[in-house]
Amino acid sequence: MHKISSSHTSSKKWVDEQITIDLALDEAQLLEQYCNQTGKATQDVIQELIQRLPMMELHEG
Repeated sequence: MHKISSSHTSSKKWVDEQITIDLALDEAQLLEQYCNQTGKATQDVIQELIQRLPMMELHEG
């Protein structure tokens, strides 16, 4: 498996958090190919995908 680590720092109200994900070889190759074709950094691609997730309300219980 391939591990991808990403950390984020921004001027927005973001909390720095590092996330490590395990990818199968074909998934890692697909991500690398996409990044090479678009010129985007891995971190940016993953961040964009997360931002596309449907927003869910968080309820404190």
